[in-house]
Amino acid sequence: MTAATKVLTAHVPLPLADKVDQMAARLERSRGWIMKQALSAWIAQEEERDRLTQEALADVDAGRVINHQAVQAWAESLGTDQPLPVPR
Repeated sequence: MTAATKVLTAHVPLPLADKVDQMAARLERSRGWIMKQALSAWIAQEEERDRLTQEALADVDAGRVINHQAVQAWAESLGTDQPLPVPR
């Protein structure tokens, strides 16, 4: 059984469209297949970014944070002869 589909239209710059066509030819796939792969990867990336953001906000709400001054001191110590340990 084939999944239902919907046509989406987007205007893309010509250089990007050319790259899609080149990739499709190189992989011997259709332009639509390339676009579905790219869109799927981008959506997965954005979903993961959202999940990590929600996780971070939950840490903040629970008080699981690191003092800004401790992080700044650690960052400034990097590249010195005596770098500080990573703040926890």
